[in-house]
Amino acid sequence: MLNRRTMIAGSLAAAAAATVEAKSRAKDDWFDRAIVIDALGGLDDPYGEESISRLSDRAISEMMATGVTMLRGTVMPVGNVADPWDEYRKSMDQFHQALAANPDRLVLIRGAAYILRAKREKKFGVMIGTQDTCMIGPALDRVAEMKKDGVLSIQLTYNNGNLAGDGALEPRDGGLTKLGKATIARIEAEKLLLDLSHGGARTMIEAAQFAKRPLVISHTGARALNDHPRNIADEVMRAVAEKGGVIGVYFMPYLTADRHPSGAALIAHIEHIARVAGDDHVGIGTDNGVLPTLLDEKSKKAMDDWTLERIKRGIAAPGEAVGVYTLVADYNTVDRYRRLAADLAKRGWSQARLEKLFGGNFLRAYKDAWGG
Repeated sequence: MLNRRTMIAGSLAAAAAATVEAKSRAKDDWFDRAIVIDALGGLDDPYGEESISRLSDRAISEMMATGVTMLRGTVMPVGNVADPWDEYRKSMDQFHQALAANPDRLVLIRGAAYILRAKREKKFGVMIGTQDTCMIGPALDRVAEMKKDGVLSIQLTYNNGNLAGDGALEPRDGGLTKLGKATIARIEAEKLLLDLSHGGARTMIEAAQFAKRPLVISHTGARALNDHPRNIADEVMRAVAEKGGVIGVYFMPYLTADRHPSGAALIAHIEHIARVAGDDHVGIGTDNGVLPTLLDEKSKKAMDDWTLERIKRGIAAPGEAVGVYTLVADYNTVDRYRRLAADLAKRGWSQARLEKLFGGNFLRAYKDAWGG
């Protein structure tokens, strides 16, 4: 099955769906009609068996209750592994098995029209992307093969350096390589979406300047509010916006120095990026599952074990530690997206701004990158 960020083996339990009163839902009519996009996350069935690809009735019901139209999942691997292409093929097979087992519930996104179709048919859209180019390396023809597999988004680097450029944790911050430029050119020639998340500061600036088509940073925060390497500087935001791109704000510990961000901190990052990049260039990319994480002992152990594995592999970001979980506690509920929209509305956000933030901006960038 597709796990949260497709990195934690097995499912994480989720909290029961929150009850939304009829009066509150009436106020959210625009949200029910809107295209809502989570630009980076994972699908997870906390109620089904790990070995069964068919989603449980409860899981799909709660997924649809979130109001999310489409979620971008991740095909593995990330980091410099021994045989990245073999790992990619195995991970892609898992995606295809899950999609084949849920044709009445899931739609594989192969273009912008498929997102609209998912909304129209009341199904859950799944867009497949990478969080690294380690599986491509110098074999650029693989980009076309991956597109045939259903990949629509390719992230250039993941934390450490690779052949395309340096990631956010690479001390030398060497920027984009010649192969990195060739990789971007091939991604754009195939009309796929370029993602610069996890990139080094210099890599992101150089890649944004080199790109000819709209691109994204699907999941990040504002470095001006918390100086963490996974957050981005204002100049990077402007460079992405100048190319018509979009920056997704994540629900992650890196939003605050104490690694326990509040809902107010999340809103502060959203509003900072909106001010710097503009209302047309900010979105949501939680880097969570669409369902909330239940912090019981089983799920805590699964997350702690994965954190220790990431630290061992050298791909963990500063602040990753046992007991630090990838969520914003104030929004760890089924109705997180609706409540965030309501909280922003209280701060004066208009319906038009909210529609852009929650999906309109990413939908526009996807159309422009993919063509039509």
